[in-house]
Amino acid sequence: MIEKQHTAEQAVPAVQPYAWVILWVVYLASVAAPLNQFKVPPILPSLAGELGLTLTQAGTLMSSIALVGLALALPAGMILQRLGPKLTGLLSLGSIAAGSVIGALSGSVEILIASRLVEGLGMGLMAVIAPATIAMWFPRERQGGPMGIWATWVPVGMLVIFNLAPAMTAALGWRSVWWLGAGYTLLIMVAFGLLVRRPPDLEHETSHAEPRPSMLQALKNRDIWLLGLNFTCFNLASIGLSTYYPTFLNEVRGFPLIQASFLASIATMVVLGSAPFAGWLSDRIGTRRLLFSLPFLAFSVFLLFPFKVTGWQQVVIVMAFQGLLLGIMPSVVFAAAPELMRRPELAGLGLAVVMVGQYAGQLIGPVLFADLVSRLGWAPAAYGMIPFCLIGFISGWLVRIR
Repeated sequence: MIEKQHTAEQAVPAVQPYAWVILWVVYLASVAAPLNQFKVPPILPSLAGELGLTLTQAGTLMSSIALVGLALALPAGMILQRLGPKLTGLLSLGSIAAGSVIGALSGSVEILIASRLVEGLGMGLMAVIAPATIAMWFPRERQGGPMGIWATWVPVGMLVIFNLAPAMTAALGWRSVWWLGAGYTLLIMVAFGLLVRRPPDLEHETSHAEPRPSMLQALKNRDIWLLGLNFTCFNLASIGLSTYYPTFLNEVRGFPLIQASFLASIATMVVLGSAPFAGWLSDRIGTRRLLFSLPFLAFSVFLLFPFKVTGWQQVVIVMAFQGLLLGIMPSVVFAAAPELMRRPELAGLGLAVVMVGQYAGQLIGPVLFADLVSRLGWAPAAYGMIPFCLIGFISGWLVRIR
């Protein structure tokens, strides 16, 4: 018995110590994307007052990034495969920094929107580069934990900029927020260039292995597209709800806007713990599919409650449960994508398909949810997300993976 257990433990490849250096450098580089992406919402009134933004133009400052990300997702995987993680990462961070500098120097709404498109190029690349680089360094049996840590990059970036931007704008003007984004991105760009590289064993493997399949052949993998559909449904249902929940709490439940925003952000705070735990758990129990499919059933039930609760205590419970669910699925999806592609050098393409699903869901979800609210009301709009949860469950369950 002891001998069998020892053999099983030896069968799992060890993690190289330098892999953890890669993880944290890539993580800090990833945070540059949401730090810059979400600098608009917390200071939107200041931007509107100084630049005379219309509501449509304000929305364009955010939606332009999702559009660029959707258009760039698949090309990003191909760029990564050709240039490697270091050059692609430097290109990504350089685009984010350049866009932020252009925005800080802009004197018109049009130039500010154009700067967001430049930032979007870098953000679209980063969403593919980061998990693919992590996947290169960690054995696939142990990728859940690192991917769970990395999956907190968006909530961390959001929490930092949501707390810093209003105070900086009040003291130094809104352009200081853009300069902060540019400065942080350039700083981490230096560290990325100095520290990120391919693992030695992958260099040896790719130079002596059989010829890699074509990108078109690799993209014929049915399971990666099912996983992409699964992630589309996740983002469609979750982003659609999250976008407007502070507005509901303010306008319908009567919470002050600051309190409404804080209550809605509780879900984001819980993700900081639930995402790493979900990744670790998927490694521990040896399955990914259960954790990116079954939570959809729980989310379907959850959608019956957010617009029925009244007191702040009930809202806290609902948001905490939402944060638990929101942390589980992305961690495991990002860990599953490289496994489905079966070869380390194709991980970027698999993750690119997943990002197509993410951006598609982020584009459709808010628009669809707002339309349902205007036609049916708040609670029925949430019920309208349940069919997408069921599609997400079915598509995830059909993925052939451990």
